[in-house]
Amino acid sequence: MSKLRTRMLEDLQLAGMSTATQRAYIGTVVSLSKYFNKSPDEVSDEELRTYFLLASREKKWARSTYTLAICGIKFFWEKTLKREWSLTGIVRPPREKKLPVVLSRKEVLLIMSHIKLPHHRACLETIYSLGLRLKEGLSLRVQDIDKDRMMVHIRHGKGGKDRYVPLPDRTYQLLIEFWETHRHKELLFPKIQAGGETIYGYRKPQPTNKPLGVSSVQKTFKKALKASGISKNAHVHTLRHSFATHLLEAGVDLRHIQAYLGHNNLSTTAIYTHLTDISSGKARQNLNQIMNDLP
Repeated sequence: MSKLRTRMLEDLQLAGMSTATQRAYIGTVVSLSKYFNKSPDEVSDEELRTYFLLASREKKWARSTYTLAICGIKFFWEKTLKREWSLTGIVRPPREKKLPVVLSRKEVLLIMSHIKLPHHRACLETIYSLGLRLKEGLSLRVQDIDKDRMMVHIRHGKGGKDRYVPLPDRTYQLLIEFWETHRHKELLFPKIQAGGETIYGYRKPQPTNKPLGVSSVQKTFKKALKASGISKNAHVHTLRHSFATHLLEAGVDLRHIQAYLGHNNLSTTAIYTHLTDISSGKARQNLNQIMNDLP
């Protein structure tokens, strides 16, 4: 690892960036260096301007890619090189206002019915019933379950934030039953591998000290989605969107949903009001009542 890369890594660590962000930011600088075929500290402001113009006009980067490149290279410019960021005209592309895909409760149940492996099914049902991001679900530990308060402690969520979410009785029972199959001292969803004692000619599955893999759970969900015959472009994260929408339909206050999901702003959570006609139906009912009261 070069001294410059080591320096940037240290700067990112001092700034409290997550490991994933560190890797992503360094990747943007590596790409810049490869494009100009020279050390990134030798790239001029004018060359940097050309780089972003090319990305905008010809490469047509996705908004997320463009934003990541700006953030990563700007961090490198200002924190590691101690250079002034002169490209004030370079801004992030406007955010696309797309609504997320949502599954009905019936569709969620149908997909779950096509998941055969117990560790995958327990994990995905927990993710849905707690409204978790995939990595939050995979990282759950035995100590995170507060059975007295029936709450789950979500640690190091997005932005490094902790939060508590309610634990449904059914999910609690599911976790107990599943934990009894592996009895790992720490992980709720350990990666399972063959290698235990031999029973009737088969190796008994054994838990490891690593959590289930991200790609393993994603592939399982996609396979179950296809088997269910549901044509929606759904992913594991769709379960989180569906959880929020179903709570809203059940009459749960939007601010409670905001807290469960760990959103900073209520406006982020408010997007789910567009995914159900419950709120619009109530608004229409109230409007009719107001008009009926007029003389």
